[in-house]
This record gives sequence, C-alpha cells and structure tokens, in this order.
Amino acid sequence: MFDTHFKGWAKPGPVPPGAATVPDVPPDETLDALSGHFRIFQLRRGHRFSTDDLLTAWYGSTCVPSARAVLDLGSGIGSVGMIAAWRLGGARFVTIEAQAESVVLARKSSAYNGLGDRYEIRHGDFRDEGLFSNDERFDLVLASPPYFPLGTGIEGDHPQKVACRFELRGDIRDYARVASGRLAAGGVFACVFPEEQRDRVEQAADAAALSTVRRRPVVFREGEPPLIALFVMARATDLPVEARTNPWVEPALVIRRADGSIHPEYSRVKLSIGFPP
Repeated sequence: MFDTHFKGWAKPGPVPPGAATVPDVPPDETLDALSGHFRIFQLRRGHRFSTDDLLTAWYGSTCVPSARAVLDLGSGIGSVGMIAAWRLGGARFVTIEAQAESVVLARKSSAYNGLGDRYEIRHGDFRDEGLFSNDERFDLVLASPPYFPLGTGIEGDHPQKVACRFELRGDIRDYARVASGRLAAGGVFACVFPEEQRDRVEQAADAAALSTVRRRPVVFREGEPPLIALFVMARATDLPVEARTNPWVEPALVIRRADGSIHPEYSRVKLSIGFPP
C-alpha cells in the first residue's frame, strides 16, 4: 500500500464510551488513533493502516450514508471497517479476514472501541461461500485489495505485510465477484486500486456484471500523477443504460500541496472521519 507509515496521533486518548478499561499494549504492538475516539491495535513491524484505507472508508461511507448493512472484504486489522463504523453509527458490519494474526488485532480494537454486536469479524477466506448465509445482502461493500501479483515486487519482511500487498488469496476479480453477489438492491461496492491498473478494475467489474458509477483519482503530492483511485460500482442491472457507460470521474483528490503541507480538501476529509487536519 502507499503511505503505509501513516498511523495517526501518538497518544491513545481517552477510553471510548462503552469500552472496557485500557488494556496493556504488548511491546510488539501499538495503540493508535483511527477515527474520532476509535483506536486501533497494530503490530510495530507488521502491516499498518494506510491513507488508502482511510480514503476507502471515507469514499464508501460518503456514497452510502444511509447504509444499514456493510461488508468489508479482506478486512485486515480492521482499519477500513472501523472508520466506516465510526461514520455509520447505525449500521451493522460484517468483516472477513483470513490472517489469524490480523483477526486477533481487529477483535481487540473492536472491543476497545465498544462496537459490540453490530460489528462481526469472521475469520476465513472471503471467497468461501460458507462464510455467508444464503440471503445475506449488504447496502455497501468495502475493500482495500492487495495491488500486486506475486513475484512483481519486494514482498516485505513480515507475512502480514505480504498478504496485504500481494495477491495471495484472490485478486480484484475475486473482490468484485463476491461483492456483486452480496449487494442488496441498489447497493454499491467501493474499493481502492492503483490508477495505472485501472484496466484491471474495469475488467473485474465487467466480469462481475458491475459498472463503475463514480471514480476519483488520488494525487499524493500536488503536480505528480495520481497513484491510486477510488472506485464505486453498482450492479449493471440496477442502473440506467447511460450510467453504465458514463461514470462520474471526479477531479483528483490531492493529499499534499507542492510545498508538503496538507491540502485543504484532504484536511476536510480527515475532519469528516473525526481526525484533526
């Protein structure tokens, strides 16, 4: 992922409403600010949540602010799902993650944040249909998939990092296929992926009978080309013909100005997820 060292405020802050007492944090973990009063447990040397995760949660929850049921595929340590859960206070969440180590961390964070019964973390491969009940459908499906096929880059020094960056358990086609099958009528699938691999996203959408209805490139520094893009897709059968072929391409979201300062629009994004600009 890009900008993988982004981790939030240094101080854990107050105990959230409904949370248990603050637990001891093991030496190999940190407890970091995530969204509003929510905090997240992360491994010091493992995968850490990124700007990509923050933007996925923000974009998806912005597109469907009335969502009542939300699914997070390949949810990792829970960063995407929990940011969205902070924004969508009335929604029920199901998250699915295959790495046991990440599931343990996500469950600790969920308990600390007082999410209770509305946030279910399932341990398994999201491609396994047995993880869902037959009639389970969602208004919003979120995903921050791995970007790269195995063998196409440096895999990293920790197994947790490898699975978050490289396609060990499915690729964007699998995410799109499962999302399509689990969308409620009128629901949408929101994800992030490298801008230079946009063709892969569109091919995955076509194969899953989805159409991109909204897309926003993301520029990490003003004047540079976009590295990632945010996508919102819906089932083609839920859309008028015009919407299937003409997605709304928004102006690029700029993270930092050329001088390195935070861009005002990204400051507003951070404020909208309860984070100081």
